[in-house]
Amino acid sequence: MSTLGKHRDRAADPKQALLDGLGGVPGMVYTALPVVVFVAANAFFALPVAIGIAVFAALVLTGWRMLRGERLVSAAGGLFGVIAAGGIAAWTGSANGFFLIGIWAAFGGAVVMLASLLVRRPPTGVVWNLAHGGKHPWRADRASLRAHDLATLAVTLVFAARFVVKQWLYVEDATGWLAFAKIAMGAPLTALAAVVILWAFRRCTTRLNGATVAAGR
Repeated sequence: MSTLGKHRDRAADPKQALLDGLGGVPGMVYTALPVVVFVAANAFFALPVAIGIAVFAALVLTGWRMLRGERLVSAAGGLFGVIAAGGIAAWTGSANGFFLIGIWAAFGGAVVMLASLLVRRPPTGVVWNLAHGGKHPWRADRASLRAHDLATLAVTLVFAARFVVKQWLYVEDATGWLAFAKIAMGAPLTALAAVVILWAFRRCTTRLNGATVAAGR
């Protein structure tokens, strides 16, 4: 089978497309491993050393991903994240600082998603419309708008849950549990929200694309 054929098969399989969007199982491992390495190293070494070990682990993973054929931009994304997190930890002088970017990114995401719901512009609907030519009156169709409200609400709840739990653990100075929460509330919650988004996309496509075809007859 040609490469193009494989891509088409993946695009036709929503579950596979969802897994690919999350980076697949390897992507989840690549995200979790530097965090685990940092927390483990911090238990035995001084904070600067633990940061250095985490960055080294991320660098090794980046090289491994590139050897497997990934592009530099994609492969190095995790490395830049670890470097930024390590920089914050070094600046604050606390191992918990390693998780601050994620905590406040979750807060910002929750605020933006909630604001979009209040003004009735759910981003999942905007993305769906752009992916379908940007010409569908999706907000005028109540069922479609409601579906994207629910999808965006799911994303909002994921961001809010991450912020509340991690911020509480940060205040409690529970570095190990922060690492656990980052991993447990990362890809698994993203996958749950993605399922709702996928449902909203399908519902909107069925209603509006079907209506467009019927109107053209």
